Amino acid sequence: MSETEKTRYSDAELAEFKQIILEKLEKAKADYDLLRATITHTSSNGTDDTSPTFKILEEGAATLSKEESGRLAARQYKFIQNLEAALVRIENKTYGICRETGKLIPKERLRVVPHATLSIEAKESGVK
Repeated sequence: MSETEKTRYSDAELAEFKQIILEKLEKAKADYDLLRATITHTSSNGTDDTSPTFKILEEGAATLSKEESGRLAARQYKFIQNLEAALVRIENKTYGICRETGKLIPKERLRVVPHATLSIEAKESGVK
């Protein structure tokens, strides 16, 4: 039976994907925690005795850094949610099935993007 004829991945294949997702999830949560720490813990660099102009520039850079960290943290949180949703699909045995075409998403794509819900074919056709 070829992969295009299969309607779902086997339990063994799902277990392999689950392991990949769990590893990515662990790293993603660690990265998210680091980003949150960056946002919530501001350290003083002892610039109180330097010129006011320098202090203003430094505070501007710190704000930009916090904003960027906030955006990265939001993206990381969404990535974590997508990975957790993929784990639910594994439990439901619907993991790896394109939500648009109903065909199996190739293993190669799932190994790179384990939270994918669209095949490349559906993604390229502009389906949202």
